Amino acid sequence: MTDLLLAWSGGKDAAWTLHTLRQRDDVRVLGLLTTVTAGYERIAMHGIRRDVLHAQADAVGLPLIESVIPQGCDNDTYEAAFAAALADARERWPGLDTIAFGDLYLADVRAWREALCARHGWTIRTPLFGTDTAALARTMIAGGLRTQLCCVDTGQLDAAFSGRAFDDALLAELPPGCDPCGENGEFHTLVHAGPMFERPLRIERGETVLRDGRFAFTDFVLAS
Repeated sequence: MTDLLLAWSGGKDAAWTLHTLRQRDDVRVLGLLTTVTAGYERIAMHGIRRDVLHAQADAVGLPLIESVIPQGCDNDTYEAAFAAALADARERWPGLDTIAFGDLYLADVRAWREALCARHGWTIRTPLFGTDTAALARTMIAGGLRTQLCCVDTGQLDAAFSGRAFDDALLAELPPGCDPCGENGEFHTLVHAGPMFERPLRIERGETVLRDGRFAFTDFVLAS
């Protein structure tokens, strides 16, 4: 039995990675690790609120370790925060040295993660890597995953997609060249229900804003 930490973005690929790992009897996920931007109090890249992140961790029944980075973070600062989070995880679970990621097919990104983790004595697992993303997207939806697009790169996809549900209708409307799982950064998602959750989150859609002249972020809050 191999114990794992899971890199948790709050999105569909991380969630489905958790679901996939939980179907196996040779691995056990002990906790989640998420990068959070201080000041914004949101998950880096995805823009998911910190309280929503905490609700996700509670819903999947796993403890959460946060790697907190400053706004405008450079790579050295990111790596230092990530290394500190890995050290926190190892202190909590002595001997833990493996972390899983939800990477799908970008070999350069996977190699970067592998090198980063190796520098700190960790190995990585990417159980979804190499999966056909069109088939995977359909499998996720059919399997009960419920998620909303929370960020869209308007250089690759129309801003009107931000905030929409990741469902069969959306897949049918994606333009040619857009990866069905957004693996090239076309979009990011926020998971609020699925087979990896003990119970669904109740969320409400807020406003959509354009950041850096390119990224359309749709805010989601926990329903009161």
